[in-house]
Amino acid sequence: MATLKVTQIGNSLGVILPKEVAARLKVEKGDTLYLTEAPEGYRLSPHDPAFEEKMVKAEDIIKRYRNTLRVLAQ
Repeated sequence: MATLKVTQIGNSLGVILPKEVAARLKVEKGDTLYLTEAPEGYRLSPHDPAFEEKMVKAEDIIKRYRNTLRVLAQ
């Protein structure tokens, strides 16, 4: 667990990530983080949850239309 302190950044509020947290999330200056609601509270992640949903749908389409996609690829 890490404690984050809320600070004023211009007219907004922000938090500073400790080095250990940034290293564990594998993020650097300029990267985007996504804050999503979860049953236990909030989740901070470097991965876009909307993209993950799209990939699950794409994988389903690929499985269902495997033969058609193979013919189209030729």
